[in-house]
Amino acid sequence: MIEQLTKEAIELLKNLISKQSFSGEENETALLIMQWFSHHNIQFESDKHNVWAKNKHFNPSKKTILLNSHHDTVKPNKGYTRNPLSPDVEDGKLYGLGSNDAGGCLVSLLATFTYFYNREDLKYNFVIVASAEEENSGPNGLNSMLKVIPEIDFAIVGEPTLMNLAIAEKGLMVLNCDAKGTAGHAAHGTGDNAIYNAIEDIHWFQTYEFPKVSETLGKVKMTVTQIEAGNQHNVIPSNCKYVVDVRVTDAYSNQEVFDIIQTNVKSEVCPRSLRLNSSSIPKEHPIVQAGIKLGRETYGSPTLSDQAVLNCPSLKLGPGQSLRSHTADEFIYLHEIEEGIDLYIKILEEII
Repeated sequence: MIEQLTKEAIELLKNLISKQSFSGEENETALLIMQWFSHHNIQFESDKHNVWAKNKHFNPSKKTILLNSHHDTVKPNKGYTRNPLSPDVEDGKLYGLGSNDAGGCLVSLLATFTYFYNREDLKYNFVIVASAEEENSGPNGLNSMLKVIPEIDFAIVGEPTLMNLAIAEKGLMVLNCDAKGTAGHAAHGTGDNAIYNAIEDIHWFQTYEFPKVSETLGKVKMTVTQIEAGNQHNVIPSNCKYVVDVRVTDAYSNQEVFDIIQTNVKSEVCPRSLRLNSSSIPKEHPIVQAGIKLGRETYGSPTLSDQAVLNCPSLKLGPGQSLRSHTADEFIYLHEIEEGIDLYIKILEEII
């Protein structure tokens, strides 16, 4: 059964690659996922471009495991030398946009869910969500599904980890900052230069170190990534706007980090969102221990995923390699998908 599911999963991934599915435009890939469920006689539901199902013998008295990965992609970058929507196989590699991030994970989880779907002896329930709008952290992705699906006790989020166990993940805050000044003539040196005021705060962002350091994720990292000021060479600017990318560890909540920033800089600081918090799962959790027993390593992940919207313990785990994500001529090895399905099933069988 596993061998057949693996073959079907790879074919599904090829079909998914061939359909454009930028964030918010996932209708065609959603239809392919619905066809998978229909083919395997699995009852499913859809909400916007999210498709979800629960195991056949779902029992509300049991705890529930969420299996989740996304079917949207980023737009292809200009470095592509191949057609990003052409699922070509060469030397054991399946090329195509979304093959690695996170198509391989998604089809592997779909195969795993299908494998367990009819079982009556499960210790846990399973819910699977093939979610939309992960790449842009959109409002109609997994976060919108949490009020639709049953309550979740813990989750496996499919992202490329080489099937190692990402037991913690950094959160994200993007800050819009505005340093104020007073306009004046550059020749006279009058006014209060907003750029100079911004430099003081930017230096703080560059050098400040938060006292608490996470055991798995290390330090909170702040990076100024955009800046804009002035409209004439001879006018001292009254505003200097800049953007800060803040990667938050599990040692702090986003709100705590924001409060510390506000007390230390003079610029007006406005977070685009406070909801993308860091996430983690105890190393002692049965699902983590099951993976360790099978020889998988644990680590902390610096990249953001749909874990950020979950309020339960969650583990990031999947075939493929994170460093290939969003790169030109993206690919995943076919053997990684085969290994992914095999290991997902073995890890879950350890606890169910």
